Amino acid sequence: MENVGFVPDTDRVDFFDDSITENTRVSYPLEYLKNIQKPSVGEAPKNIFFLSCDAFGVLPPLSKLSPEQAVTQFLLGYTAKVAGTEWDIQEPQAVFSACFGAPFMPLHPMVYGHLLEQKIKENNTQVWLVNTGWIKGPYGVGERIALRYTRALIDAVLEDKIPASAFTTSTVFDFQIPDFCPEVPAELLNPKQLWENPKDYDVHARKLKKQFGANLQKLMEQQV
Repeated sequence: MENVGFVPDTDRVDFFDDSITENTRVSYPLEYLKNIQKPSVGEAPKNIFFLSCDAFGVLPPLSKLSPEQAVTQFLLGYTAKVAGTEWDIQEPQAVFSACFGAPFMPLHPMVYGHLLEQKIKENNTQVWLVNTGWIKGPYGVGERIALRYTRALIDAVLEDKIPASAFTTSTVFDFQIPDFCPEVPAELLNPKQLWENPKDYDVHARKLKKQFGANLQKLMEQQV
């Protein structure tokens, strides 16, 4: 268990203890659960979703990635630390954690990146980048995308409700973004259109893309 304490003067875990953080974790053997599937191994997924809380407000709510883009985003592991899930965080901070879990990777991230690319191509799996963070501007200006829209976007992918022809290449990042999604206002799908000043969007987007390049370069240097 992580980020929880004990009931004072006992050996009982206090699951309501939020003195460290509201974000707690626990792991346990699968056989401790009833009605599990044996063996607990499924088929290769048709879709993979990367979740990123973008505090800059420049990533689209949903992006369709090429295999190469998928590997890049996997290696970057970009998101933001936000209040309530990280200690002593009042405002979101951009963070890069390779493979979305760098501390837990015993090998160099590129090993896992090559393995992901291999599996994607072997199984014709589509990878998506989902921005659960800010839209209409960066933190302090924009707002977080409503959870109902994030759910609707993921549901639409899983249910094949977005036509293959209904995608446009986004500016700066060159991601494929949908023009249409059931139950999601069309104006929310293209982040640049949400900003009051589109030129400001380009500035912030290029700034984030520059950070992408710098962090990817660090990984390459570490491999050498």
